[in-house]
Amino acid sequence: MKKTIATLIAGLFATAAFAQTPAPAATTTPAAAKAEAKHEKQAAKAEVKETKAEAKAEVKEAKHTAKAEVKDAKADAKQVKAESKAEVKEAKAEHKAAKAEHKAVTVAAAAPAK
Repeated sequence: MKKTIATLIAGLFATAAFAQTPAPAATTTPAAAKAEAKHEKQAAKAEVKETKAEAKAEVKEAKHTAKAEVKDAKADAKQVKAESKAEVKEAKAEHKAAKAEHKAVTVAAAAPAK
């Protein structure tokens, strides 16, 4: 039993010592580093290009939306103007009728009774 425990403890110390050894450093060649940098640069350029395209599309959509809103606003303004003209015309007609009625009442009141 003592030998088993001693073997287990020795194995534990060996495992701990092995875990502390540093891993070998990965070496990169200058050519590989250049290729990786070139790839990253191309990826960045592609991303910038894509972002610009998205921005252009958003601006185009915003312009289109703005034009549509202006068109709707003009149509609404035209409709309101037409309604206002109709209301003014109706008010003038009512005023003219009221004036004529008032004149008729005034003339009838001023006429001598027989």
